[in-house]
Amino acid sequence: MVLSTSIYRYDGYPRKLAFSYLNEISNEFQQSHGQDALSVSARPFGFSSFDNFLSKTKKIYQDQRVQSNLDRLNNDLTDVKKVMTKNIEDLLYRGDSLDKMSDLSSSLKMDSVKYRKRAQRINFDAMIRQYAVIGGLGLFFMIIIYFRYLR
Repeated sequence: MVLSTSIYRYDGYPRKLAFSYLNEISNEFQQSHGQDALSVSARPFGFSSFDNFLSKTKKIYQDQRVQSNLDRLNNDLTDVKKVMTKNIEDLLYRGDSLDKMSDLSSSLKMDSVKYRKRAQRINFDAMIRQYAVIGGLGLFFMIIIYFRYLR
């Protein structure tokens, strides 16, 4: 059995397509004649029925529409790959941003607790300064009244 190599004469024919052609032929031959081909009693022209499959497959792979469809499919796959790569990069960037935001949030929370306590302390000190003089004078008058009149 002689395989025609006419599909390989075109220099611009893609390697993947050529290997796909050979792989399809190999798989079909293994499925239909695999055990018979390995036997010792195999006749040289016993696989002539396989010639029909070869000619049909050759026509399919030589068709230019198949080539253009495969080129279009490859371009689409390349575009999808670019989009997916960009999406993954965006997700990784968002993950980093979320981690940074979480760190900033916890730091801000700790700072706000610290500033709240400090503000309460400042308010208390201001209240003491404001009412300390009045309280001190009131206490002084109470002591004078106690010692003078109530004793």
